[in-house]
Amino acid sequence: METRIEQGSMPQALYRISKGWKVWTARAAEVLAWLCCLFALAACHPFRPDPRAPESGFLPERYTLGEAVEALPGRWWESFEDPELNALVEGALAANPTLRQAWARLDQARAVAVQAGSGLFPDLTLNAGAGYSHARGERSGAVRTSGDDYSLGAMSRYEVDLWGKIRSEREAALLQVDATREDVHAAAMTLAAEVTRLWAAVIAQRMQRELLDEQLRINRIYLELVNLRFRMALGSALDVYQQQQIIDRVRAEIPLVEEQERLSLNQLAVLLGKAPGAAMEIGRKALPAPSSVPATGLPADLLAARPDVRASMLRLEASDWQVAAARADRLPNLTLRADFTFGSDDLNQLFDQWLFSLAADLAAPILDGRRRAAEVDRTRAVVEEALARHREVVLTAVREVEDALVTEAALREHIGAVEKQLVTAERALREAQERYRKGLSDYLPVLTQILSTQELELNLIRRRSELLTARVNLYRALGGGWTTDLDPDEGLRTQGAGKVDRHES
Repeated sequence: METRIEQGSMPQALYRISKGWKVWTARAAEVLAWLCCLFALAACHPFRPDPRAPESGFLPERYTLGEAVEALPGRWWESFEDPELNALVEGALAANPTLRQAWARLDQARAVAVQAGSGLFPDLTLNAGAGYSHARGERSGAVRTSGDDYSLGAMSRYEVDLWGKIRSEREAALLQVDATREDVHAAAMTLAAEVTRLWAAVIAQRMQRELLDEQLRINRIYLELVNLRFRMALGSALDVYQQQQIIDRVRAEIPLVEEQERLSLNQLAVLLGKAPGAAMEIGRKALPAPSSVPATGLPADLLAARPDVRASMLRLEASDWQVAAARADRLPNLTLRADFTFGSDDLNQLFDQWLFSLAADLAAPILDGRRRAAEVDRTRAVVEEALARHREVVLTAVREVEDALVTEAALREHIGAVEKQLVTAERALREAQERYRKGLSDYLPVLTQILSTQELELNLIRRRSELLTARVNLYRALGGGWTTDLDPDEGLRTQGAGKVDRHES
């Protein structure tokens, strides 16, 4: 098929387009005032929910333990003054798979918010087409017909948001974005606490292994002394067997401690986004001693300091906006349509024939089997559920702080008592050994004191590890604002490098 455009046809087409454009402009001016009235009506928002203030009336005025002053920890793991721990936490915040999933969910929420707000703007679709047709009859002498068909046009649709339905859906989606961002912060806080806990667990298990090795060495010395007394007929074979039993007991503990160390290292590797068995830089020999209990502030401070509490509040507000959208959906909706089309069976006459149409569709629900009313009831029930969940989250946050304070206070008291008990046990062991060497008693008192002393030594390491874990739990429960320095690409930025904007999507 060959198409030719005659000379001078394009200027004539442009003239016709200009003339048609003037006609269309005149017609458009007639409806401009009407459209302005519609947009002014769309600017109102009759179902806007009332702002929610954070609920704190059901919270206690203060904690049962701890100081009631305004202070929250920042990057609390740095208080342990260990560069290796700082590197582990920062590495986990940059590469942890669970945290990467939380960042991806934030990107998804941003995209959903863009989709929810797209209805506030008119859409525009361009279309072009070309076709060829040929027909003929079956009998001789029948007329044969053929022709071309060309079209070019644009179509636009716009739903006038008369009652704020689209804006309510968009606001709910934006609040979900904020809540999802708080989920990222909560995941980061939990991750930092878990990395620190495993770091302390590895150190504690290595301390137990060193202590067991030392106990094994000392018990072998005791065995040599008991054997010597047995050969000199100053002791019995039972004494030898009992001392050998202590050595076997200590030797049996070593594989369990090594197992726990390997398991902790494997968990730590996964948190850092590495394969289990990867080398971890942990060279510290002893557990750090926690400082005095930090200032906890007031229970009401958790409403702003805990990201999970902030997230539940934001989801409650999003539920309020979903109720507004459901109520607006029960009212009539107005849709504007505009079509502009060029069409011809000859390409050089494509712009000679055009059609413009502007239409408005008003749809009002009359009977729907109470579907829309049921949706309003459902969204209101969602609000009630979100409110109850928010209160549960707040109370759980207060409980976690209380639990950490109670646990730390009890462990400190317990550790003090164990330390005194260990001093007494060591004195009793020396006295039992002296009486055994002088032949004033048999080996049973020595055996009893060895078991008691060595068990107290191991118990003291475990309790000090639990004390450090309680402090980590307290830091995590108190929350803080250090998560604002998180970045999906860089992990934890330098303090004060920047903050995330709520409406960056």
